[in-house]
Amino acid sequence: MPYLHATKKFKIKKMKKAFTKITFVMMASILLTSCYSYQNVVGEGAKRNIQTTKWNHYLIGGLAPVGVSDAKQMAGDAKDYTVHTRQTFVNLLVHAVTLGIYSPTTTTVTK
Repeated sequence: MPYLHATKKFKIKKMKKAFTKITFVMMASILLTSCYSYQNVVGEGAKRNIQTTKWNHYLIGGLAPVGVSDAKQMAGDAKDYTVHTRQTFVNLLVHAVTLGIYSPTTTTVTK
């Protein structure tokens, strides 16, 4: 019977080790995410520092767009402007609180 007891202890120890590894990987994947950002230059780019900012609204981790801003409309009659779309800390916080159901991004147009 001591053999069964040792085997049971080994299995519990192995399960604890696996649980620790899984927990570490999950925490690392949550804590090591970063804000993504991309920039588009239209024409010769922004000439002045006039900015218009709007949120874009997505569902299910960004798979389903619900309300996306139109950069051309945000720029108005400007022919040269820069579009910067990013996921800010506040966007990530909202994403985390809603468990990824709602995933906003922010678009800024600089004329």
